[in-house]
Amino acid sequence: MAVERQFNEPKRAARGAFAVALVVFPVLAIGGPRPATSAATGAFIAGIATFQRSFRPRPSLALAAGIGLGVSTFVGYLAVGVTGLFLLLLAVWSFAAGLAWSMGPTAGVLAANTVTVMLVVVQLPVSVSTALGHALLCSLGGAVQALVIIVLPLRSWGAHRDALADAYAELAHFARRLRHDPRAVLDPEPLMEARHAEALTPWQERRRPPELPGLRAIAERIRPALAGIAAVEFGRVIEPLEPWSALGGEEPPEPADVPEDPELAEVEARLSAAAEAENEAEYDRSREVLAGAAQMLDALARAIRTGDLVAYPRSAPATLAPSGRQALRGPALRAARLLTTLLGRAAEELERSRETPLTGPVAGHDGVLRRPGLARMVPVAARTAWRQIQLGTPVLHHAMRLSGVVTAAYLLAKLTGLHHSYWAAMTAAMVIRPDFRQTYSRGVARVLGTLTGVVVATAVVELAHPDQWVTCALAVLFMSFAYLLLPTGYAVITTCISGYAVFLLSLVSGSALADAWERVVMTLLGGAVALVAYALFPTWETVRLPERTAEWIAAAGRYAGAVLAGYGDPAGRDPRTVRSALLAQREARADFLQARERAAAEPVALADRHPRLGRKQLGRAREALGYLARVALLMEAHLPGPTAEPVPGASEFGALLTESTAAAGAAVLTGDPVDFTSLRAAYQAWEDADMPATDLELEYSHRGTSEQQDVVRSGCRLLLAAFGELERALQPRP
Repeated sequence: MAVERQFNEPKRAARGAFAVALVVFPVLAIGGPRPATSAATGAFIAGIATFQRSFRPRPSLALAAGIGLGVSTFVGYLAVGVTGLFLLLLAVWSFAAGLAWSMGPTAGVLAANTVTVMLVVVQLPVSVSTALGHALLCSLGGAVQALVIIVLPLRSWGAHRDALADAYAELAHFARRLRHDPRAVLDPEPLMEARHAEALTPWQERRRPPELPGLRAIAERIRPALAGIAAVEFGRVIEPLEPWSALGGEEPPEPADVPEDPELAEVEARLSAAAEAENEAEYDRSREVLAGAAQMLDALARAIRTGDLVAYPRSAPATLAPSGRQALRGPALRAARLLTTLLGRAAEELERSRETPLTGPVAGHDGVLRRPGLARMVPVAARTAWRQIQLGTPVLHHAMRLSGVVTAAYLLAKLTGLHHSYWAAMTAAMVIRPDFRQTYSRGVARVLGTLTGVVVATAVVELAHPDQWVTCALAVLFMSFAYLLLPTGYAVITTCISGYAVFLLSLVSGSALADAWERVVMTLLGGAVALVAYALFPTWETVRLPERTAEWIAAAGRYAGAVLAGYGDPAGRDPRTVRSALLAQREARADFLQARERAAAEPVALADRHPRLGRKQLGRAREALGYLARVALLMEAHLPGPTAEPVPGASEFGALLTESTAAAGAAVLTGDPVDFTSLRAAYQAWEDADMPATDLELEYSHRGTSEQQDVVRSGCRLLLAAFGELERALQPRP
C-alpha cells in the first residue's frame, strides 16, 4: 500500500489528529474518561467538517460543526431523562438534519453527524447539571480544530486556487480540442466551480491573496474568444449533427410537419467548399493561435495553482504574435487580438500581485460575490430550508424519510434490550442519503466497515488490555487514519471510525467482546431499516428526468434568445443579461447530467414513469442541446459593440425563440410532441422581409451592418437545424 498524494493529504490528516490529541489528553487528565469522550467526539467530527468540499473558511466549518454538536448534545441530555421526549426530539432533529441538504452536501453531512453524536454522547450517564459541561466540551473540540487551522495553515486558499486553476486548465484543453474538432464543446463544470469559489465571506474578502481577484472574469471572456478563433468560417465550424445511426440506435422517422430545407443544405455545402478552397491559410493560422493559447493557459493554470511566477513556453508568445502576413480576417482576427489582450492581462494580474505581501489584508472591492458569514448564515439557512417544505420536493421527502428511519431504528433497537441499541439509529442516520445509489452503496460499505473496525479494535482491547492513556492514543491514531483515507471510500472510513469508537467507548463501558457483538448486530439492524425504508419510500431521480430535460431546453432557449437580443439592440445590451442566461443554462445542464447519472443506477425504467420518453431519446436530446449551446456560444463570440448598427428583427425573433423553447419544455412534461414549425415559419417570414440575401461565403474583410446580418442569419439557420434534431430526438414513442 502507498499513499497517493493526489488523493491523500498527510499533513492535513496529521494536523487534524494533533487537534484531537490537544483536546483529549488534557481533558482526560483533568476530568476523566467521560468528559474526554465528549471532547474527542466533538474534535473528531469538527475535523471531518474541515475535509468537506467547501469554499468556506475551514475554521468557520470547524466552529459551526462544534457549535452544532454542542447544541445537539445539550438538548439531547435534557430530553433523554423524560420518557418519550427524547424520541420526539430525535424525530424533529433528524427532520431538520434532512432539510439541511437544501444548503448542499456539506451542510447535510454535518447535520447528520449531529444526530449520531447526540445518540452516542447521551448514553453516558450524567446529571442534567453536567450536561452543559459535556456540550461545551463538544464545542471546545470544534474551537480547538479552528484554532489549530489558523495557527498551522496548510496551503491557504488551496481550494480556491484549485478551482480557478481548473477553469484555466479546461480552457487550455478546450483550445486543443478546437484545433482538431471545431465542434468541440467546453465543459462548463470548472467555470461553475470557479464561480462558486469566488463567493466570499467578509473575513475571506479581507484576506484574499491579491492575485486571485479578476482572473475568473478574464477566463469567462477567454471562452468565447477561443470559439471565435476556431470559427474562421461561421458555417464551417458548426456542421450538422451526425446521423442518428452514428449516435446509436435506429434512425427515427422524420416528423410529418418538418419539411426538408434544401436551401440550408446548399448554404452549408457552399460554405464548406469555400472554406476548403479559399481559407486554408486562415484555418491553419487559427490552429497555430489555438495551440499557443493552450500553452499559455496551461502556464497560467500552473501559476495560479502553485502561487509561483508565470513561466511561459518560449514558443507560445511567438505563436500568438501577429505574423508578417496576418492570415486571420474579420471576427476571427478580432477574437485573436482579444485573446492576446486577455492572456496578457491575466499574466499582469499575477505578476502585479508579487509587489504586495500575500500575508497582508486585501481590501474588498465592488463586484465581489458575497457569501454570508457564519452569524448571518443562520437566517439564510432557515429561509432556504423553509422554502423546501412543499409537497413533492426531494429535500422534504429525504427529511421525512430520515426522520422516520432514525426513529424506527431507535424503537426497534430498544425492543432488543441491548445496551448499545443506539448504534442502530446511528447507522441508519449515516447510511440514508437523498439518492438511491449512495444509500445502497453506503449501506453495504457501512456493514463491511463496521464489522472490520469492530473486530480489529475489539481484538486489540481484549488481547493487549491497554490503559486509558494508551486507549486514547489508539483512538487518536484511528482518527488520523480516517482523516488520511477520507477520499478513498466509505468502507475504509467506516472501518477507521468504528475502531476509534470502540477504543473511545471502551473507556466507559464493560466487556469489549459483548460490546462488539451488540454493535455488529445493531449495525445490521440499522442498515437493514435504512435500505428497506428507501425501497418502500424511494426518491427516484428517474422520475425527474423529464423535468430536468424541460428545464434544460427552456434555459438553452433563453440563452440563445438573449444573444439574439444583443444583435437587435447593441446600444442597449446589458452584458449581465447574456451572462445570467448562460449561468442558468449551465446549471440546467449540470442538473440534467447529474439526474441522468443517478437514474442510471436506479432499478426502475424511465418507460414505466414516462411512457412516451426513453433513455435513448434523452441521449439524443442531449446531443441536440449541446449542438444548440455550441451555436449560441459562437454567436455570443461575435456580439457587436455598442456602436454597431442593430439587426432588424433579431430581438423579436429571440423573444419568439425563448417562448418556443419554453413551450417545448412544457410539451416534454406533458408527453406531447415537440414542435418548432411556427418558429421556422416566423424565421422564413423574417428573412424574406428584413434580411435580404447576401454573400453566402460570408466575407468578413469588410465591416458593417451586413456582417452582423450574415452572422445572425447563419446562426439562426443552424439554431433551427438544432431544433429540428431536438424534434426528432423527442418524438413520442409509438
